[in-house]
Amino acid sequence: MNKRETGSAYEEKAAVYLMRNGFQVLEKNFYCRQGEIDLVGIHEGYLVFVEVKYRKCEGKGLPEEAVTAAKQKKICRASDFYRSRNRRFFGYQVRYDVVAILGEEIRWYRNAFPYTGTCAW
Repeated sequence: MNKRETGSAYEEKAAVYLMRNGFQVLEKNFYCRQGEIDLVGIHEGYLVFVEVKYRKCEGKGLPEEAVTAAKQKKICRASDFYRSRNRRFFGYQVRYDVVAILGEEIRWYRNAFPYTGTCAW
């Protein structure tokens, strides 16, 4: 499996895990010029943007450590674009989560980071 296939497989694994825990997936792999968001969904009344990170082992660090400030900013910009194109979610509060997969262990960090950036609209 190449990196893209591996990433897709673990994003699907994360989606299944989240759905088992009450998360409604709206979209997978949302792409726009501003960036990419692995999963978009609704959970506990929030519009949630999820970054999924996988590591086979701790040799290259923990997966959640790979969600850098620069990555967070890109996710926030992409979320602005998503919301501008999907006005039905305008009234929802927004949350940014991270699903970290280390080997077979899945950790879900709710509200993993705050909004960073400026609204595109």
